[in-house]
Amino acid sequence: MATIDRGDPLFDGLTPGSADLLAALHRRLAAEAQSADLLDVAYRTLDTPVGTLLLAATPTGLVRVAYPNEDHDTVLATLAERVSPRVLVAPARLDAAAREIDEYFTGARTQFDLPLDLQLTGGFRRQVIEHLRDIGYGRRESYAAVAAAVGNPRAVRAVGSACAHNPLPVVIPCHRVVRSDGTIGQYVGGGAAKNTLLTLEAA
Repeated sequence: MATIDRGDPLFDGLTPGSADLLAALHRRLAAEAQSADLLDVAYRTLDTPVGTLLLAATPTGLVRVAYPNEDHDTVLATLAERVSPRVLVAPARLDAAAREIDEYFTGARTQFDLPLDLQLTGGFRRQVIEHLRDIGYGRRESYAAVAAAVGNPRAVRAVGSACAHNPLPVVIPCHRVVRSDGTIGQYVGGGAAKNTLLTLEAA
């Protein structure tokens, strides 16, 4: 995995011109890896009202969105292990995802139109994730309602686990799943992030 971070102590001894050169070389590396079909997982970060999100995509589509509390380095290591070790900072592949997420947070977008890669989820969790995509903007469903919708009414806890392991939070709206009593419940990005998303959609 390769990252260029000008705040890294590695660059302390470099002139601004040297840092710019390294950044340009990195962009060239990413572009050539892409053109040679060697870039299996591209990633970038995006500042949002719920913290800095890590966005990662394969050639198929967006494969991962991760909150800061998930530890981005750990997420990248998992992607290298489960998807491919050919992981590189390559923001261009994530331009559309970053734009749509920005639009969502400004209230200009209520539905994402991004190609998705759901290879990180399967089985019952995949069923839940697929159903979450049908919960419309501003709507909420209980964990029990989701369990019933996917054909297993008793699997309420399993639905909670599936939401907690959603590889694409925000884009696939697990934040719209709440407890039967109306309280918001747990969330991979933390309670404050979930409340922010629900408040945004209720406006």
